[in-house]
Amino acid sequence: MSSYGDAGRGWRIFFWAAAAFNFLIGLAGMLMPESPLDGRIIGLLVFAFGLVYFIVASDPLRYGKVIWAGVLGKVGVVALMGPTEFGGDGSGLVAAVLAGDALFAFGFLVFLFTRADAAES
Repeated sequence: MSSYGDAGRGWRIFFWAAAAFNFLIGLAGMLMPESPLDGRIIGLLVFAFGLVYFIVASDPLRYGKVIWAGVLGKVGVVALMGPTEFGGDGSGLVAAVLAGDALFAFGFLVFLFTRADAAES
């Protein structure tokens, strides 16, 4: 726990889950033999965001502000890829990953807009 207070165990678990999600998706993107170089680079960046979420999980109130980068990344990816992937031409697997991104982005926003209350109590 930091001097900023305790965000609660639930938020720590949430950010560990976000880290695990990004680690798995990022590793898959990097290690798939048929992935082009661009796909492997994207996998590396996704994995790197997992490290950010892992650090935030250690002390959400102290490191939580960096989650704005996660919101931007996840909402951006869903906005860019969503129309194709959720449409008839998309991949079900990619659509599932994007749905996960959207859910984590929503959770990040809930945390960001409610953590000020937790820090004051």
